[in-house]
Amino acid sequence: MSVPAFSDIAKSANDLLNKDFYHLSAGTLEVKSNTPNNVAFKVTGKSSHDKVTSGSIEGKYTEKPLGLTLTQTWNTANALESKLELSDTLAKGLKAEGIFSFLPAAQSRGAKFNLHFKQQNFHGRAFFNLLNGPTANVDAVIGHEGFLAGASAGYDVQNGKVTDYSAAIGFQAPSYTAAVTATDHLSVFAASYYHKVNSQVEAGAKATWDSKSGNTVGLEVASKYRLDPVSFVKGKINDRGVAAVAYNVLLREGVTFGIGASFDTQKLDQATHKVGTSFTFES
Repeated sequence: MSVPAFSDIAKSANDLLNKDFYHLSAGTLEVKSNTPNNVAFKVTGKSSHDKVTSGSIEGKYTEKPLGLTLTQTWNTANALESKLELSDTLAKGLKAEGIFSFLPAAQSRGAKFNLHFKQQNFHGRAFFNLLNGPTANVDAVIGHEGFLAGASAGYDVQNGKVTDYSAAIGFQAPSYTAAVTATDHLSVFAASYYHKVNSQVEAGAKATWDSKSGNTVGLEVASKYRLDPVSFVKGKINDRGVAAVAYNVLLREGVTFGIGASFDTQKLDQATHKVGTSFTFES
């Protein structure tokens, strides 16, 4: 298995716990399309439970022989972003990114430069914010026979000081992964586990402890069950008694529907519950 990026050491467990739970928005609509000249479009719209609507449109052009990808994004906050990626062009396993953003209302501009370098037993990244600070964030993960160890650090160039540092260890196998991370100046600790039990069942759990806020440990457990080749259900619950369920089905080729709900099991008589739906169209 390839060595993940530092932020993805616990990706399997985090995806199981966080993805495809549609109650987080009252409604989500996503439309994806591809053109014959290697341009992919994605339009996303969301309606929050506070009746706030947001959306974005993205166009992505890919030139595979050159390892070039150009992405343009515009959202309802009138924020514009352009991303230029070069993969395996300067060196094998190296991806360079330039990200430029503009917010006309505030006349705010941003420029970032990122590097990703991936080899068989190493995955390193560097992120540079050129206009804000400037700041630099670097992380790296090394792996050997499934064992992983990584660290990250942030640095404020203008003030000449370290702004953050984190560390992580983990183990990954084809059917399960485990990880322990220490973030926010090694003050927030999380232990996660993911297990693909078989082709139909996945299970995972995550425990989190913030040493700055006391001795309380947060716990989440989740499971996913594939009903058939085109549908699945998910469920999770945390230590506060908040439970969530979700159902996802491929209605027809290119059309996916999802519905989900969350319930506070300790306040079933109160209006704290949430329901959300999602439609995704692909062509």
